[in-house]
Amino acid sequence: MGAAPSTPGRPINAAEYLISTFVGDQSYPVKSDFWQKLLEFPLFTLHWSQNKVTKACEVFAQNNIRTGHMAKILIHLVWSLEAISKNGSSSSIESLYTKSFNATHMSSIFLKYLIENTKTNRFEELCLSLHDNEMTNFLPKVGNFGSFIMHGILSFICSTEVSPHSCLLHHELLNFIIVAMSTQLRLGPIPELNDMHPFIDAVMDQDDDLVCSVVRRLLLNYITRPHVPINGSSYLLLSDNKQPGVLQRVGTAAASLVLFPYYTFNYLVSSSGENLRSPLVDKSLLILLILVHYRKCVSTYPLENNIIENGDSDLYLKDNLQFFNNPYRKAFENARDVEFDRLDVERNGHSGSLVNIVRLPYASLFDNLGLSLGDETSILLLYSLVHGNSDFLEYVLVRTDIDTLLMPILETLYNASKRKPNQIYMLLIILLILSQDSSFNASIHNLVVPSIPWYQERLLTNTSLGSLMVIILIRTVKYNLSKLRDVYLHTNCLATLANMAPHVHRLSAYASQRLISLFDMISRKYTKLAERLNDKVENCKNDQAEYDKMVEDTSTELHLYTDFLRIVLETINLILTYALPRNPEVVYAIMHRQEVFQPFKNHPRFNELLENIYTVLDFFNTRMDTQQIDGGWSVDKVLEVIIINCRSWHGEGMKMFTQLRFTYEEENHSEEFFIPYIWQLVMSHSGFTFDAGAIDLFAVETHVDDSASFSDDAIV
Repeated sequence: MGAAPSTPGRPINAAEYLISTFVGDQSYPVKSDFWQKLLEFPLFTLHWSQNKVTKACEVFAQNNIRTGHMAKILIHLVWSLEAISKNGSSSSIESLYTKSFNATHMSSIFLKYLIENTKTNRFEELCLSLHDNEMTNFLPKVGNFGSFIMHGILSFICSTEVSPHSCLLHHELLNFIIVAMSTQLRLGPIPELNDMHPFIDAVMDQDDDLVCSVVRRLLLNYITRPHVPINGSSYLLLSDNKQPGVLQRVGTAAASLVLFPYYTFNYLVSSSGENLRSPLVDKSLLILLILVHYRKCVSTYPLENNIIENGDSDLYLKDNLQFFNNPYRKAFENARDVEFDRLDVERNGHSGSLVNIVRLPYASLFDNLGLSLGDETSILLLYSLVHGNSDFLEYVLVRTDIDTLLMPILETLYNASKRKPNQIYMLLIILLILSQDSSFNASIHNLVVPSIPWYQERLLTNTSLGSLMVIILIRTVKYNLSKLRDVYLHTNCLATLANMAPHVHRLSAYASQRLISLFDMISRKYTKLAERLNDKVENCKNDQAEYDKMVEDTSTELHLYTDFLRIVLETINLILTYALPRNPEVVYAIMHRQEVFQPFKNHPRFNELLENIYTVLDFFNTRMDTQQIDGGWSVDKVLEVIIINCRSWHGEGMKMFTQLRFTYEEENHSEEFFIPYIWQLVMSHSGFTFDAGAIDLFAVETHVDDSASFSDDAIV
């Protein structure tokens, strides 16, 4: 086809001619003038349909193996980014921005197609290399080609501030990074020894300084939320010679969707201010989550002979994989507060110990999280921080305005029916992690919320944050019983309540009633299961196989509800044992519904716990009997007697049980949950699309299935 191939279709203008040449079968050396012409040309003059773009990609995929044009355009991308960094104030800056944007834009389109259509799991079709002589002449010795490309892109992102002039290029580079890392979509959720992800592995191969800079830049994008006001005076819409400036050209290209069906200019720039979501922020956070949760298998322990003989080699290999130390996870988990670092430097007179540590404004990060927890990606960021970064967790726990985080979390849980299960699970795990700290459990009862307008069942005024948390956790359990029926959700809710119990202070009347009704609800479920088991035993005695299966299934569920009942009883016990004088409303609720405990008084799993409850009931019932009340008992009069006698309560006859303390730990193979989950978020939050038939990371239907369960993390 020569220097001007006719595919796809006959060239009708210079822009189409250059693109057709790029995808054609003639190889142009890295130093050819062709690349200058291609990347400097205003490609916004093209208006190709999606079908025409696909045909161009097909031709490119056939020819790239011989031409190596993917590798070459990526080299020019890096060179143009380096030139911007070196010549930031020169007269050629607009031309450099045009080249960089065009190279990034085109690379994203064709690379995405190559990844979607690769036939091997080692991605040889990408041809990320040059012939030996070109590699020697034009590339520095940086280990490998991928490392050179990703080093150039990441260095630019970290060294160049997001400004009205650079914002679109920053966004396009983030687009490219997501495309480059989408090789994860082509492999299964279980990492294997021979897995290859050329670009992600290259990102992981960067030096510590750049790794820390990347983590910091992506988090700062999330914190500062840069946006470009479309009518801002800082736009360079025209160049000095009255020709269209680079931002106008880039904006036109984006607005006309040139070659990029998932790129929408109106989504990128905002004329309405801060509240519009920014795709630059979204993509920064998603890339950070991909990097932090990436796991690569580097080796495995040798098989033992008995494993081979018994045929359990697959399970053995999975449980004995060795993973590399992810530098981004390490940098993320070691990120420190800039204010803390400043005090440390002032105290010690030097900062030598702070080298290669990410420094962030924790206060701004905390506030931004509080404003963004309606979004799944922010929820996952908060989870990653409180689970992995002990400094940030400590910072959260000492904040006196913890309601900044808790109120949006509790509101989201209140609206659980409108949320995806994974959102609910992540929020519950965050609450569980926070509840492991006794100071948190105490402080939430000292914060009073004047009103909760989103709580519709009843008017809640001047309710402590701790009481509201108890109410919402119990409501979530009830929702789960009726809808999701997921054991992990039950366990997380009840474990958090149990952690809170010894520190409960002035639990509200409504929260106290809900706590006792929780026991009643689970006990009725338990009783129905026990009755069903007995009925089925009678009906299935003649069919041994059916009998065995039925007994096993029902007994397992019955055992779970036995555990749930015990946790609720232990929670009530902990309040009565350690905090009764401070919680007269709990005593009132127990007395008001004391009949719900009677069926379990002699149950072998519960009797010792119920002994304490009946000790309390006996004490307060006796005090009630000695009172002479004119006109009968009212709620206020009963509560008044309880409050008076709480002062004389000394806990005589109570058995002291060890305080429960449930802690959360990720499963060994948590990547099997997190990597697919993050990529589902990428595809639903970033505008990124991928051929559904090419996705092996998760079943395509799970992308829209709201019933997916969080089965890879558990309470330990």
